[in-house]
Amino acid sequence: MRAQVRHRRKRKEQSEYFFDYSLLFVVLFLLGFGLVMIYSASSYEAFQSYGETTYYMKRQLIAIVIGMVMMIVVANIPYHFWERFALLGYLISMALVPVVLTPLGVESHGARRWIKIPGIGLNLQPAEVAKLCLILFLAVMVCKIGKNVRTMKGFILMVVLPIPVVLEIYLITRNLSSAIIIMGISVLMVFVASPDYKKFIVMGALVVAAAALVVFLAVSSTQNAAEGEEVNFRFGRITAWLDPESDAAGTGFQTLQGLYAIGSGGVWGKGLGQSMQKLNYLPEAQNDMIFSIICEELGLFGAIAVIIMFVMLLWRMMVIANNAPDLFGAMLVVGVMGHIAIQAILNIAVVTNSIPNTGISLPFISYGGSSVMFLLIEIGLVLSVARRIQLKEL
Repeated sequence: MRAQVRHRRKRKEQSEYFFDYSLLFVVLFLLGFGLVMIYSASSYEAFQSYGETTYYMKRQLIAIVIGMVMMIVVANIPYHFWERFALLGYLISMALVPVVLTPLGVESHGARRWIKIPGIGLNLQPAEVAKLCLILFLAVMVCKIGKNVRTMKGFILMVVLPIPVVLEIYLITRNLSSAIIIMGISVLMVFVASPDYKKFIVMGALVVAAAALVVFLAVSSTQNAAEGEEVNFRFGRITAWLDPESDAAGTGFQTLQGLYAIGSGGVWGKGLGQSMQKLNYLPEAQNDMIFSIICEELGLFGAIAVIIMFVMLLWRMMVIANNAPDLFGAMLVVGVMGHIAIQAILNIAVVTNSIPNTGISLPFISYGGSSVMFLLIEIGLVLSVARRIQLKEL
């Protein structure tokens, strides 16, 4: 009798699995906070353009609801189910990018980066699809290559695999920021699978050297350009990064207005809804530059609080990755963790003028339907991995 009771208890113990409520809470907090800040940052411009102050917030809320439904569905499906669709996802991500050149493509701010989805009034950004599909594809490839990923041949293969998608995104949609993020995710996943520091030190040195060369060429090109001659758009952003006041009414305008917002916020901020820069001074206040509005309205305190929430989110993902049942699950979580970390760091770096200005949204907070929907799907994958962790293994 006692043996049967012990057997039942053992079976019950083995059937109890982990669910990361902390991770879910942080995601929900960031989504709710994002809705509040989107309304605060966009209400003035939305009323001028569309006649209602809640225009952007409503569209973001629709995307969040759709994304939450997808997250719940994905979280309840064993993550190994998606393994068989890795190659298909990779091919679909490549096929979607050229669609922006068709009549379905949507142009905004001089760039065609979206595909119109009839019926729901939302646009799909192929770059967001590519981020998710590449995470899945590279996780599968790491498992298939196995220990060979540590060889030079395996290392080169893993680094080369995302390049076709990266080149498509950059050359067709002119979306440099998404291309950098996808490449960064890939390099991070390879690093975790094969922590050979020498290869990555050499790669890092080459990237720094290439960046320094580009900066030198940008400065030389700007200095040698004849008066009235148009300078390359990318080079213009680099020179504006080095000296925003040199073109305060042009390429340096957004950067300067963002810095004014950050500086005027002080420690505690002006108060929620009290931003002055959002009154048609700061372009893309509800999108790429929303962190500036957070700093202006909530001050240094609000900015640090947001950063802490992202740190907590990444820490929970690291715990899940370390305790994942297998390599495939761990690599999925590492890919999602890399995506969120790289995008958040780059967004804050752009807003504070630590790197040249390029369009990067702040995960879960910035306005953008495609971004939030696919981020929530990625969170669903992480929760799916977490649910397969047995409590006794923690």
